[in-house]
Amino acid sequence: MGLALKYRRGGGTRRRSGRRRRAALAVLVTVAVVFPLSAAGRPEIPAPPPASLPRPDASTLGEAYAANRANAAEAARMAEAHHDHDRAAADRYLASPARQLLRFDGRGSGRVTEVLGDLARADRVAVLVPGSDTSLDTYGRFHAAAAALHERLARQAPAGTRTAVVAWLGYETPGTVSTTVTTTGRAEQAAPHLRTLVADLRAIAGPGPRISLLCHSYGSVVCGRAAAGLAVDDIALVGSPGTGADTAADLRTRARVWAARGGDDWVEDVPHLSADLFGTTVGFGTDPVTPAFGARVFAAGDGGHSDYFEPGSTSLTNLTRIVLGETKAVTHD
Repeated sequence: MGLALKYRRGGGTRRRSGRRRRAALAVLVTVAVVFPLSAAGRPEIPAPPPASLPRPDASTLGEAYAANRANAAEAARMAEAHHDHDRAAADRYLASPARQLLRFDGRGSGRVTEVLGDLARADRVAVLVPGSDTSLDTYGRFHAAAAALHERLARQAPAGTRTAVVAWLGYETPGTVSTTVTTTGRAEQAAPHLRTLVADLRAIAGPGPRISLLCHSYGSVVCGRAAAGLAVDDIALVGSPGTGADTAADLRTRARVWAARGGDDWVEDVPHLSADLFGTTVGFGTDPVTPAFGARVFAAGDGGHSDYFEPGSTSLTNLTRIVLGETKAVTHD
């Protein structure tokens, strides 16, 4: 077993930190190797297959939105007939006329790609990549984060600068307590889909707009797997357990790589390690907010793991500046 723990404290604090990290490692190993969780905890919810659509461009964007809303409405009817009222409500929420759905798939845990703003005319595009426990059933909180960023961008953008936010639930996220949350497997499955999304955004908006990936928690592992050669300008990692890479340079991206962690984020106590266990790799390597990783570390305030897009927060302020390209205004701890 290859194991590398990286300590950032000294003396007695270091020893206590080491004990906490070893205890957390034991939990990770137990969850990842010894006690696989069953995926059969919830019966399958019926839903139609996704709408069959050509690759979107600026001229067909409205048609894609309408087709995916119609698909969400049909998914709501099927879920209601199945007596799953919560899923039916979530689907109806997405089927409302104001929603701009670039993709929708109501099957299983669900997939949604939603656009806030005028994507075809945007000068700055932010893509939110979520972490664990994000699904159609919890989509409301993910949408709230995207909406908070969109509102702040619209308010802060210089006159004449148009912005859009893309809430990308384009992969099956792991459960926070599951075998999948400690390995890169789901991220490796998700990465090609994230690359396809970025290619679609370029086809719609053209080569000119700046695109930023804002990657939360396990979403930063997804971004790390997709980063190499991706046509984006900034990658911001928040609440990250690691990316699976030892350094920002190992991501092999031309984008600026940023990282931040809130003062009350429990991810700080997750062991930043990579260990080969029984043919699988547990953990995600170097802590992105340490100097060893080499990212541009920015201030995130005192918030917890779910607070990075809280209106008025230091983290949201700095993420807005990153998306707008106002890099000199980004604050640091």
